[in-house]
Amino acid sequence: MSSPIGNRLRELRKAQGKSLTVISGLAGISPSYLSRLESGDRALDRRSLVVALANALEVAPSEITGAASAITMGGLEEDHSLNQVRLALLAVSMGDPRGEVLPGEALMVRAADILTKQRECDYALVGTLLPQLIRDLHATLDARRDEREVLRLLVTTHVQGTQAWLSDIGASMDLAWQAVSLAQRAAERLDEPLYGAVSAFGTSFGLIGAGGFDMAARTLAAVAPGTATSADMQVSGMLSLTTSLVSAAQKDNTQRVAALDHAADLAVHVGEGNNALWFGFGPSNVGVWRMSVALEAGEHADAIKIAETVDPTALPTPTRRSAYYREYGRALARFPKRRDEAVLMLRRAEKISPARIHRHPFMCSILAELVAKGTKQDAVGRELRGMAYRSGLRV
Repeated sequence: MSSPIGNRLRELRKAQGKSLTVISGLAGISPSYLSRLESGDRALDRRSLVVALANALEVAPSEITGAASAITMGGLEEDHSLNQVRLALLAVSMGDPRGEVLPGEALMVRAADILTKQRECDYALVGTLLPQLIRDLHATLDARRDEREVLRLLVTTHVQGTQAWLSDIGASMDLAWQAVSLAQRAAERLDEPLYGAVSAFGTSFGLIGAGGFDMAARTLAAVAPGTATSADMQVSGMLSLTTSLVSAAQKDNTQRVAALDHAADLAVHVGEGNNALWFGFGPSNVGVWRMSVALEAGEHADAIKIAETVDPTALPTPTRRSAYYREYGRALARFPKRRDEAVLMLRRAEKISPARIHRHPFMCSILAELVAKGTKQDAVGRELRGMAYRSGLRV
């Protein structure tokens, strides 16, 4: 069984008339490994490898990973709101938001509701509410009403709401970048270190998705919210976690470990149960990030060990619990004797947030690999085939 990503890799390579030997050599892997990626026998689930292959093929990373979400777009309820969000972003970029001018306090309540629903994985409701909030926030800013309060709301809403929602439902990376750009513009106008750091977090994730690891590292290094308050520590911790992920993609082990250790130290001081700027930063969340960073570094056994130290019930939101089970499943899938466990973990993640399994390119690739390895005619096999089918894979 081939995966959408594997099919796309083969299509791109053959369209250029290049052999497995040529492209694998340029990407720094063996021809047999590339062949296994193309056939779906091995999952493509590391950002650094996606970028290496994209560079070898002289295409954008999204040309490879976009194949996974494209086959399921239109199948979830939240997809119906995507064009309205797109139109709202376009209207704002044209300087004609056509929204209502409202008091900052009323906008704050609405933004908080949307960001709460985003963390509860209620993507259908977020998609319904988000377009009008985008229009109203920008219309209110244009009218210069409660200006600084609205600027803060714009930064958090576009990073933690618009960008996060678009990413979770597998929408175009370029569309998410429009939201990031609007957040960056608001942060520059506001000129407050804390919100500049939130904007940098969103910008860095946009750059990571495009394979711009160097630019992401520079963006993260350019901001310093400090540690004077609990909110400062939480945002600083999130920046350190993102730095560790970028460092893993760059194969900079020293920086990766240092950034993780700094984030862990800040998390001890902050404790559990905090949610400044909607990050949910704390010791348990740091554990989930440690798993993601280990996976990016190709250290699947270490990711499993980390997972066994994390209490998923201590994670602050359904999005983070879904991430925990998803990353745990990714790690377990690499070990033949633990593939049944991997399926069960991925199924738990899917129950919490279907889109974060169906629309994530790494997850589609892993499901394809698990199916390709052969599925038993038992309950676990049925769960795997069901997830693969719901992710748009031919089963």
